[in-house]
Amino acid sequence: MADINAIIEGLKDRFNADAAAGMDDVFQFSIEDSDNYYVAIKDGQCEIAQGDHDDPSVTLVMNKETLKGVLTGEEDGMQAFMSGKLRAEGDMMLATKLTALFPV
Repeated sequence: MADINAIIEGLKDRFNADAAAGMDDVFQFSIEDSDNYYVAIKDGQCEIAQGDHDDPSVTLVMNKETLKGVLTGEEDGMQAFMSGKLRAEGDMMLATKLTALFPV
């Protein structure tokens, strides 16, 4: 399995600044069997850090296998949510913007 850190860092290369226009949001990835990460998006910029953010807009809870699948496009995020592999806390509609922000 690919390293979660490498997959998270790879998001920077896929970041779609146009889709982030006007956003000021934080996506927290709470990974049940690995380290946590967050992605802060503000003014068309993307910052990725390991750890927990003080005030995330949405928290996505899953294991690293599901995270890898969702972030690489191998697994549909909505399907993962509906099957219980992924839980969202906070602004659930914001979670649906991930594919536009980080196209595969």
